[in-house]
Amino acid sequence: MAIGTHGESSVNPPVPARGASRDGGPGLSGLAQVATKIRDAVESVIEGKPRAVRLALTVLLAEGHLLIEDVPGVGKTMLAKALARSIDCSVRRVQFTPDLLPGDITGVSAYNQELREFEFKPGPVFANLVVGDEVNRASPKTQSALLECMEERQVTVDGTTYPLEPPFMVIATQNPVEMEGTYPLPEAQRDRFTARISMGYPDPSAELEMLDVHGQSSPLDRLTPVADAHDVRALIDVVRRVHVAPGVRQYAVDLITATRRHPDLRLGASPRATLQLVRAARAYAALDDRDYVVPDDLQALAVPVLAHRLLPTAEAQVERRMPEQVVAALVDRLPVPGPGR
Repeated sequence: MAIGTHGESSVNPPVPARGASRDGGPGLSGLAQVATKIRDAVESVIEGKPRAVRLALTVLLAEGHLLIEDVPGVGKTMLAKALARSIDCSVRRVQFTPDLLPGDITGVSAYNQELREFEFKPGPVFANLVVGDEVNRASPKTQSALLECMEERQVTVDGTTYPLEPPFMVIATQNPVEMEGTYPLPEAQRDRFTARISMGYPDPSAELEMLDVHGQSSPLDRLTPVADAHDVRALIDVVRRVHVAPGVRQYAVDLITATRRHPDLRLGASPRATLQLVRAARAYAALDDRDYVVPDDLQALAVPVLAHRLLPTAEAQVERRMPEQVVAALVDRLPVPGPGR
């Protein structure tokens, strides 16, 4: 069981300014207020999925990318659209299909007859929020067009590199690989997603409420932005300053190392996973109005941040020991750092 917040004061000194950042921007209290507005706006569209909404907001503030995987019709695209519409920034949607080409995502250089020279036509990836619908229905060649922009926040076309405007987030949805007409995402692609979440079916009461809310018109039509790109950049700056004690950092490294040594896994978590786990934990703590990370944050995020990066052995697949179960078992087994670490 992880230690509570009362045991962290000696190892987790707060950031210098709680109410406001050094440059006069919002502090933790301001972050909590704006984040609550965004969460409430999204939950007005997505009923009965508070954890999924919180994880999506956590990934946004951690400067990461989100993969939403589930069967058709459970609200994957609706969650992505609701998050995008609640923030007043540039949003582009890409419907991934087998005939989609890499240039359809990144953009192409076209010859301008009037200027008699080639000019770059930006693709939909040049937006603050990029919603990729059914990303695993495109070919691996097209999927790889997202690799550079997701990791380096830039796009290279015909030898010229174009930076992407922050904040930049890819929210991709995919159907399970057992569904017809899907291509499994390669390991390098999955590793660039900070977290993977599953919507799941709503409980009966939420589904009954959905009939009333969605019956006449889409709640997306009534959703208005409650923040903008400048607000998100300021909140990200606050999250970067959330303190992570040495003992908590070591706990994160121990958890990652355990995945590389587990007999049920033939591919463990990468160093990128360590960085993204800690970044997500900072955002998760900030959403709780804390300026320090506790082991509880890492434990809550371990499965969504790590499981999709891991590859089980053939024996584990036959016996249906999934990576999610492996990570959950590691969280239960690893010792938690005490207040003195």
